Amino acid sequence: MIIGLLTAVAASACYGTGSVLQAVGSRKSARREAAAASTTGTTQHGGPSLSSTAKAAVTWEFMVGTVLDFIGFALGALAARMLPLFLSQTVISANLIVTALLSIKLLGIRLTRKEWMSIGVVCSALVLLATAAGHEGSGEAARSTHWWLLIISVVLMGGGWVAVHFLGSRAAILAGLLSGLGFGAIGVGVRILDGIDPFDLPTMLADPALYAILIAGSVGMYLHTVALQIGSVNGATAALVVGETVLPGIIGVVWLGDTSRSGFAWMAILGFLLAVAGAVAVAWFGEPEGAPAAEPEAKKLEPTTTG
Repeated sequence: MIIGLLTAVAASACYGTGSVLQAVGSRKSARREAAAASTTGTTQHGGPSLSSTAKAAVTWEFMVGTVLDFIGFALGALAARMLPLFLSQTVISANLIVTALLSIKLLGIRLTRKEWMSIGVVCSALVLLATAAGHEGSGEAARSTHWWLLIISVVLMGGGWVAVHFLGSRAAILAGLLSGLGFGAIGVGVRILDGIDPFDLPTMLADPALYAILIAGSVGMYLHTVALQIGSVNGATAALVVGETVLPGIIGVVWLGDTSRSGFAWMAILGFLLAVAGAVAVAWFGEPEGAPAAEPEAKKLEPTTTG
């Protein structure tokens, strides 16, 4: 349990740091597009185009953030095999706290008293969950569950791609939520994936859950990048937290046999609800994009023009 918790905390730190670095890279790229008066940086509905997202992905900040995300993914996958999903996913989702704190320094964002209180609620919820967590389930699931995970991942990720295209700048929170659902699908997929223990590559390659992980991971990363480009970094991350916490936690308890300690079910439920509520509150009270607090950093990084 202790090793699993430390692994989940390390994954959370990697994800949180990666998100802020990706946000820095995304916004630096967006400012360059604006300075060049580019008409190809957005779709006709106001969302970022594939080319602008690709340009954001080649900034050094974004690449370092992506490396941290991959490290976080590996650590998170390990934690999902060692802890109940409602605990591992919630601890990993505490990257919201890391994101909020680093955004003060790197993005010039000021946190309000309500945001600090919301972060405190998330921290308290994690303590409750860690106290109440019991043993993780076996991870054994019917073959149909593997196929359903793949189908649902394709539908959600495809729907997210379409929504970003047609909703444009209004899709920030939705993109964050769907990216979270994608990352949550990764947690479920890793838990039920065949061919891990003992390692058997042909068995793994024949498992639909593997392709659910690949699709949910790749498109989820794209949607997360879009959310960081067009929305508040804390708001987008909070939406991601809800997506990657709620559904996997429920699936872990209902279908995969995750349990709380005897007599502590109420504490697990309370901690779970508080964690989600705290994350939603951070998104709700988050400072809107373009607020004055973020302006000095933007000016410092913005290229100068003459004429």
